[in-house]
Amino acid sequence: MVEIYIDGACSGNPGPAAIGAIGYQEGKELFAISRSIGEATNNIAEYKALIAVLKHSQKEGYTSIKIYSDSELLVKQMCGKYRVKDPELKKLWTEATKLGKKIENIEIVHIRREKNSKANNLAQGAVKK
Repeated sequence: MVEIYIDGACSGNPGPAAIGAIGYQEGKELFAISRSIGEATNNIAEYKALIAVLKHSQKEGYTSIKIYSDSELLVKQMCGKYRVKDPELKKLWTEATKLGKKIENIEIVHIRREKNSKANNLAQGAVKK
């Protein structure tokens, strides 16, 4: 099982935005992602971080992943507990859902912000202010 922590960040909402993610297997760091995504809202940045790790997981052939996010909105929308009303988020949700179906075992879990500091630091560090 690969454990992945994701986060999105922006300066202003919308504003310059970035994503951060870090993946582990058995306590060993496998990868880290930290990149600017241009102008976006925080929710869009959160979804883009999810999509980036789903694409990475597929490329690397991970069959079992557990994704941790401090975005309650993203987690509840991806788990079907909240409807996706925003048209832009709907497109990203659709893409993430399709990518997720290509991975054999996937779980998305909400965590408190303080448990997500490494992914947050990667995202914050890539925001172009």
